Amino acid sequence: MTNEALDQMAILAGALPFLKRYDDQTVVVKYGGHAMGEEETALRFGRDIALLEQVGVNPVVVHGGGPQINAMLKRLDVTSTFVMGRRVTDEQTLDVVEMVLAGPVNKQVAEAITRAGAMAVGISGKDGGLIRARKLLGQVKDEATGAMKEIDLGFVGEPDEINPKILRLLIGAEIVPVVAPVGVGADGQTFNINADTVAGAIAGALSAERLLMLTDVRGVLGPDGNLIPEMTVAEVKQGIADGWISGGMIPKVETCIYAVERGVKGAVILDGRVPHAVLLELFTDGGAGTLIRP
Repeated sequence: MTNEALDQMAILAGALPFLKRYDDQTVVVKYGGHAMGEEETALRFGRDIALLEQVGVNPVVVHGGGPQINAMLKRLDVTSTFVMGRRVTDEQTLDVVEMVLAGPVNKQVAEAITRAGAMAVGISGKDGGLIRARKLLGQVKDEATGAMKEIDLGFVGEPDEINPKILRLLIGAEIVPVVAPVGVGADGQTFNINADTVAGAIAGALSAERLLMLTDVRGVLGPDGNLIPEMTVAEVKQGIADGWISGGMIPKVETCIYAVERGVKGAVILDGRVPHAVLLELFTDGGAGTLIRP
């Protein structure tokens, strides 16, 4: 037997305790941004998710698609603006957002997982009443008074209620749900929703074992610039108050806190560009990012 074969056997043996831990457990994976970039990265992600399903884990994928939306808006000569990281979504922009997210992006992610050997089905939050949404108002600082004021973001929403029935049906049939972050209001109005927020809400509704937030940073970095492997919710809140958790990291950790406070055992922020980041996080001692736990 070659050394390479022995190494492979050692890896499999080392993963056994983790396979037992996550057997028949739900893991929600938020997939987006630069982690959705090159074709090989997307195919590798599909193989990793397929592997999870085949070893007994119940993965649920929630994807974004900002770069793809930007490309289509540019192609159609539609101007798009952002307020506090949120895309202002008028009716014309909403049509493009839904077309891209629930269309080619959703189907490409599902197809990559299916090609790797699992069965995946792409849906949006409008399917099966999955995501009941409400309108979200942005907040900006008034330059004259310094006070915060509300601003209308158009058809931007946030989850009001998650009905996980369709997800449970798919999981029970050994099908990987791939969810586009589009929801519907009580009056039938479609809303564009941040994918991180949707992933956190779905993880909470499913009482998931883990929420994995694939992004383009290593995780939460401490004041010294080093990666923090594990934090409690209280420590994260203190980091925000002290100012060393700041900027774009704040909404990510707030999504993790939201999920954990609703029953998710742990939420992880990790770099989706690292090969096999999902598998490294779940099936090794060291993990691959920052775990936030109760």
